[in-house]
Amino acid sequence: MKNNTKSRASRGLGKYDAPLRVQYQMGYSSFKNGSNLTSPFDKDTMQHREWERGFNKAYFDQLKRVKEYERTTGRSRSVPKGEVQHV
Repeated sequence: MKNNTKSRASRGLGKYDAPLRVQYQMGYSSFKNGSNLTSPFDKDTMQHREWERGFNKAYFDQLKRVKEYERTTGRSRSVPKGEVQHV
């Protein structure tokens, strides 16, 4: 059986052309862990944009969960008149 796998060079890929899924997952997990809040990639690269896309996706997923929690628990209600609000 012949192996039909092409080399990176034959596909026109360089050493920094990793699957962009990897950078996306790195950005997503960086937000979730709070471990790295800045991209480890150069600003004008596709890897940076994918890392940032993953980071932003994790942020908005978390924001959606927080808003849903506040909506279902009534935590976003205003304080009724006459009650003291402790800050």
